[in-house]
Amino acid sequence: MPIEQTDPLGLLAHLKEDVECVFERDPAARTRIEVLFTYPGLHAVLIHRLSHRLWRAGWLFSARLLSFLGRMMTNVDIHPGARIGRRFFIDHGAGVVIGETAEIGDDVTLYHGVTLGGTSLSKGKRHPTLDDGVLVGAGAKILGPVHVGAGANIGANSVVISDVPPEMTVVGIPGRVVLPLEARRISKHGIDLDHHLMPDPVGKALHCMAERIAHLEARLAELEHKPADFDCAHCGDPCGSGTTDEAGVIPTAQ
Repeated sequence: MPIEQTDPLGLLAHLKEDVECVFERDPAARTRIEVLFTYPGLHAVLIHRLSHRLWRAGWLFSARLLSFLGRMMTNVDIHPGARIGRRFFIDHGAGVVIGETAEIGDDVTLYHGVTLGGTSLSKGKRHPTLDDGVLVGAGAKILGPVHVGAGANIGANSVVISDVPPEMTVVGIPGRVVLPLEARRISKHGIDLDHHLMPDPVGKALHCMAERIAHLEARLAELEHKPADFDCAHCGDPCGSGTTDEAGVIPTAQ
């Protein structure tokens, strides 16, 4: 669940966890020095943890200024009021936006271009809540005070505007649950890495229709070689034997 107002960890403890979690989720990570100095997503999280403490202490302008400077440096915009849990990882760290009332649990991963945005001009809760272990694919938008359950997987470029059950995968615009838990690939760390798999419900429906049409055409071909033994539905006269004249019309009784 999202962190409480009283955070039991200090900045250094958070820093250690944030660095270590990179190695679990990014195969490109090689050394701690490399991660610490070259990962803008990590820099954005560290700056937010400091600005969030300033925000809670009532230093609102200082918090916003530090957040603004962090945005200029990392291209990640996190409002200092957002509540973020432990081991939070932003991969590639570009174009991510997290709103003021967003709440993010532990072990959450966001890819580049993700937006946790609001849909209301009124005060109060207007941004998403992400429970523990959520993964959000590149370019996805989660809008409004929706709740994304623990372990949910949001596909790349999806637009989520309603609640997502735990352990489900969501894709599309608007987002739809399409992949059950037993069909997912879970890493040894408990993180679903299949955010790139985006089942296409429309494509599946077209494929089913094509198969059905092929089946009906085969049945029609069989019937064309059999004499008709039923009355016409329109006039009640018996239909012909199935043979046609030169114009392709089945002759009827005179």
